[in-house]
Amino acid sequence: MKPFIHEDFLLTNKTAQRLYHQYSENQPIIDFHCHLSPSYIAEDIQFRNLTQAWLEGDHYKWRAMRTNGIDEKFCTGNASDTEKFAKWAETVPATVGNPLYHWTHLELARYFKITDLLSPSKATDIYNKATDLLQSKEFSIRSMMKKMKVEVVCTTDDPADNLEYHLKLKGAFEITVLPTFRPDNVVKIEDQTRFKAYIEKLGKTCITEIKNFSNLIEALDSRHKFFHETGGRLSDHGLDRFYFAQFTAAEVDKIFRKLLSGETVSDEESEKYKAAVMTELCRMNHKRGWTQQFHVGALRNNNARMFRQLGPDTGWDSIGVPQDSYKMSRFLDSLDDTNQLSKTILYNLNPSDNEMMITMTGNFNDGSRAVKVQYGPAWWFLDQKNGMEKHLKDLAALGLLRRFVGMVTDSRSFLSYPRHEYFRRLVCNYVGEEVENGLIPDEDELLKPLIEGVSYKNAKEYFGFNK
Repeated sequence: MKPFIHEDFLLTNKTAQRLYHQYSENQPIIDFHCHLSPSYIAEDIQFRNLTQAWLEGDHYKWRAMRTNGIDEKFCTGNASDTEKFAKWAETVPATVGNPLYHWTHLELARYFKITDLLSPSKATDIYNKATDLLQSKEFSIRSMMKKMKVEVVCTTDDPADNLEYHLKLKGAFEITVLPTFRPDNVVKIEDQTRFKAYIEKLGKTCITEIKNFSNLIEALDSRHKFFHETGGRLSDHGLDRFYFAQFTAAEVDKIFRKLLSGETVSDEESEKYKAAVMTELCRMNHKRGWTQQFHVGALRNNNARMFRQLGPDTGWDSIGVPQDSYKMSRFLDSLDDTNQLSKTILYNLNPSDNEMMITMTGNFNDGSRAVKVQYGPAWWFLDQKNGMEKHLKDLAALGLLRRFVGMVTDSRSFLSYPRHEYFRRLVCNYVGEEVENGLIPDEDELLKPLIEGVSYKNAKEYFGFNK
């Protein structure tokens, strides 16, 4: 009997199989957005067991386990690693139809050559076999990354980070590991105590006291320059939405001082401050020739009780309301109007925004280069089969699929690289179906650059990391 994960998994037609195996399967990986730990890569750690490698920090799995009625102690609590894995194995059969079921079995197959289906009856055998393999040097973090043909990794880093581990990795590892500038904490002003503490931390990093808005921008620019010198070429902004308002320098300085003093700011003042900060950050990106990424649309930390207990990024987020297209347009236009709009990638989390956002990118592609403003890959709750198929169809209909920059893991797990394979198989299956339905010509001269580009080459050209 054919195993669940077989050579033509997700490839439902002959053309898809040919495209994947000839043009996509063996392409390297450029993972231009993830949340991997640079310290783990620099130290080339080895995981103690499969639970540590697979479950720690993975809020996708925790969320499924909680929904399956699993107590928190088996997710983020003090249960033993074997107990936690047993509860994950108990949950996996309930994830049928969820991308976790596909990802789980792809990861077992690709890293450990395990093709058994994970269930309570198989849990002990799978745990022991994978844990034994993890003790080998062939399963150190760097070895696993090389096994997956990773070429470039862009981590996600706060401006106050000293980038110690990125500096250690420069010239010491054949895979390029670069920092990404993620200054979200300077626009998270709702909790003014946390905000003030962060501004003080940023000031200490820059060896300066940040008393006014001008000081803030100078501090951020100095950190931006440091990231650039360390090899960083991307920024990332995880926002609920785009901000836009007319403001003056004097207004924004006054608002910033109020924030530092703990005074209440109005919604109008908040919008002006956030718009001003984001404008200055985007000008820095343009000044240094960076690519800027905007991840918008998440409704974060919905469960206040669990946020107080566990903090952010632990599985209490969801899809937010559709984006305000007017503010998005006005913000991007304000940068374009002064010729300070850098290469830009827009990611949306609400699928109802697909068409709007794809057509928004076309407003600011001025012919200066191919896809200066990109529609980013399906993200978070949308990086599953239905979400990616809709994403591909919408992009093909309203943009240029041929120029699509491709997939990211957006993951904290070093076992997540088969998500690139998952994406590539779905791309080939979509294109193969179109070919067999007579909607795309069956011509290799047309199909080869399309598949190779979306799989790898478009990202390599767009970011130019090796230049």
